This record gives sequence, C-alpha cells and structure tokens, in this order.
Amino acid sequence: MDEYMGFVSIDWTLIFTWGNLLILYLLLRHFLFKPVQKMLADRENEVKSMYDNAEKAQTEAEQMKAEYTEHLQNAKAEANELLQSANQKATLRSEEMLREAQQKASDMVTRADAQIEEEKKRAFQEVKREISQLAVMAASQVVEKEISEKDHERMIEEFIDGAGDAKWQE
Repeated sequence: MDEYMGFVSIDWTLIFTWGNLLILYLLLRHFLFKPVQKMLADRENEVKSMYDNAEKAQTEAEQMKAEYTEHLQNAKAEANELLQSANQKATLRSEEMLREAQQKASDMVTRADAQIEEEKKRAFQEVKREISQLAVMAASQVVEKEISEKDHERMIEEFIDGAGDAKWQE
C-alpha cells in the first residue's frame, strides 16, 4: 500500500496550488464571467428588442399597406361613380338639347307653314283683285257703257267664284 501512497500523498504545494486555482476561479468569475454574461444577456435582450421592433414595424407596414389598398380601391370606386354620374348627366343633357332642337325645328316648321298659308291667301287675294280689275276693264270695253256699281260688284263676284274653281289655283 505504500506503493500507492505516493500517488495520494498530500503535500503543501498541492494545497497552495488548489487554493490559488480556487482564488483564480473566484476572481475570474467575479471580474470576467459575470460582466461577460451580463454583456451577453444585454446583447441578447437588444437583439430580441430589435426583432420585436422589426416585427412590429412589419405588422404596421402591412396594416398601412392594407389601408392604402383599401383607400385606393375606394378612390377607384369613387372615380368610377363620378364618371358614371358625369356620363349620365351628359347623356341627359344631350337628350334635353336634342328635344329642345326638335321642338325648335317643329316650331319653325309650324311658323313656316303658317307663313306659307298666309302668303298663299295674300297672293290669292291679290290675284283675285287683279282679275276683278281686268274683268271690269274687259267688260267695260265689251259693253262700252257704264255699269252700275251694283252690277259691277255682282259680275266681279261671279267671275271670281268661277275663277276660284279653276285648276290654276291648285
């Protein structure tokens, strides 16, 4: 067993070595490991915070994109509605203008017909008067005597009535 005692012998150097190792461990733990662990934990928290902020920003960006898309669709719908309204107003206005133009044309045709009818009557009256004058002149030359005013008017009326039925009037 003594043979094995050399391996197990405790000597003061070994105790000091172990003591120094323990003191070194405690000093390293206090001055190196704890600050490094604190720095790593801070960095980890900072990275988590950055990821959280990035996710939050991405969520906000997606919400803003959805709102923008919705606003854009609403604007397109409103623009289409305005275009349809403008088209309807333009159609109604053009139909109204067409009706007014047709009414004016119809009024003009009616006035023109009335004027034509009036001109026909006036021309017929003028022709009647001229024919009566010619008839009087012809009758006075044929008879060569004076006719009474009464006879004169009767003859004119008979002549005009006969001339009124003539074909040239139509």
